[in-house]
Amino acid sequence: MKAEMNTAMKTANYSSEAARWAALAQRDAQADGAFWYSVSSTGVYCRPSCGARAALRKHVAFHDTREAAEAAGFRPCQRCKPDQPPLAERHAQVVERACRLIDASVDEPDLDSLAAACGMSRFHFHRIFKAHTGITPKAYAAAQRAQRLTTALGQAGSVTDAIYAAGFNSSGRFYAGAPARLGMTPKAWRAGGSGEAIRFAIGACTLGAILVASTARGICAILMGDDPEQLARDLQDRFPAAELQGADRGYEDTVAKVIGLIEAPGVGLDLPLDVRGTAFQQRVWEALRQIPSGATVSYAELAARLGIVAGARAIAGACAANPVAVAIPCHRVVRQDGALSGYRWGIERKRALLDREKP
Repeated sequence: MKAEMNTAMKTANYSSEAARWAALAQRDAQADGAFWYSVSSTGVYCRPSCGARAALRKHVAFHDTREAAEAAGFRPCQRCKPDQPPLAERHAQVVERACRLIDASVDEPDLDSLAAACGMSRFHFHRIFKAHTGITPKAYAAAQRAQRLTTALGQAGSVTDAIYAAGFNSSGRFYAGAPARLGMTPKAWRAGGSGEAIRFAIGACTLGAILVASTARGICAILMGDDPEQLARDLQDRFPAAELQGADRGYEDTVAKVIGLIEAPGVGLDLPLDVRGTAFQQRVWEALRQIPSGATVSYAELAARLGIVAGARAIAGACAANPVAVAIPCHRVVRQDGALSGYRWGIERKRALLDREKP
């Protein structure tokens, strides 16, 4: 029903010949599916976004459906292929197929094999995959293998068995990058963080309760809420067997700096972070840190900056997974119309943070 409503709205936006001609002049991909056009001098019909040389207005006719264009005697353009699914949809199908091949492969498939399986050149396939997922095929394969590892660590008889079950062809190769993948040794991860020391403190700021937690590598959590006990439970749920160490005087300076960031988010935070996420999440989080104080971007705009096609929803998901409030400023991402939505720690806190950053 929703798809039908969207199609009807799109068609209504291009109901007049003037609007359709303007869409052709701009090669507007948003008009694809709303109408088709034919060119009498060439005998073909195209999508509005077709990249072929522009035709003279006197040679162009518009059609509500591709069937109508074919009934009028026109054949599909070989460039934009209007009789096939839209290019973005075809590319999405290619990426989905590649992802399934990677998921099903124990060993990391090479780029040439993936491209050949998808009927594309190596270069074209790599570009399309990165445009749709935000990461390279190699990074996706590494992330999937890391996910298999976390599953295997909970099932296999030993850590070594889990390493090989996840597709690593040598334990040495795995251990070289284990902390980056898991944030700790595999044995500690398998034990729910056993042996991992996490210092934390709960304080108060003008936005409510705040929890700050750090590993030896840096701040791993900045959580905000109304219930201090719930914040502590949230931290414990992340690493149920970790050694959670209550605040000591040596940690007060770190907490004070974080509270200062909450009160004046424009000043930034001069402390190391230890944030763990997928390759895609890390890429989005790094992009968030590049948004200057006092500025906002939409989810769609941030996706475009990262070269991710139709990636607004994926960007929103990465924002929601951000474990360090304000230090990674996901509060600076808004809806396309500028409205506030989707903040893990509450819309009112998001509004307050943005108000504090106004010049």
